Amino acid sequence: MRLSPVQNELIERLPRKDRAHFLGLCDEVDLDMSAVLCDSGESTEHAYFPIDGFISLVTPLDGRPVLEVGMVGNEGMLGTQLVLGVTTAPLFALVQGPGTAWRVGAASFRRELIRSKALRVSMELYVQVTISQLAASAACLRFHHISQRLARWLLMTHDRAHADEFHVTHEFLAYMLGVRRVGITTAAVALQRLGSIRYHRGAVTIVNRRSLEKAACSCYAAGKKSYVDVMQ
Repeated sequence: MRLSPVQNELIERLPRKDRAHFLGLCDEVDLDMSAVLCDSGESTEHAYFPIDGFISLVTPLDGRPVLEVGMVGNEGMLGTQLVLGVTTAPLFALVQGPGTAWRVGAASFRRELIRSKALRVSMELYVQVTISQLAASAACLRFHHISQRLARWLLMTHDRAHADEFHVTHEFLAYMLGVRRVGITTAAVALQRLGSIRYHRGAVTIVNRRSLEKAACSCYAAGKKSYVDVMQ
């Protein structure tokens, strides 16, 4: 195991001995852009705890991924179904932001849940957070305007990218938000006119985060509050 500063919040919450034991079961792996980490309906081989990369959770329809319903960065983990004793992945997961993650085998992770009460409690709380966020995403899709949803998505990405600039195409945004490309173009132009972002040739720069927060729907703030309230 290569030694590296722990930057995943779920692992950092563990008592020192539990954290050291858990990391002894993990490998530090690269998260390559657009890499598929699991597919819906497939057996879960590993759980991932991002350090500085982040992952999109995409729901399938008629056998193909069509809409992002969640995002996992260093605040969380991929593989929550293992906490419930389920080995089949419910969602398609691909790397949205490159970086690194701690990876642990599914069997080792499930054994560690039995051994470490602290890990089990933390993971059960995170499952609750995930359920709340998935429900919020469904409501957001139904009731909020594209520009509000785009602002929310950019804020969530900003939180996890740990940088003011990141790369994303209109095509990818349309795919993630489940809308036509022309809708993304219109929404992005509106956010640029507000002075919230700058967008040129796939490079997004967060110019005024406060302005972007005002433009976003209430789901963004509610999601952050849910995490703090449950995990504290």
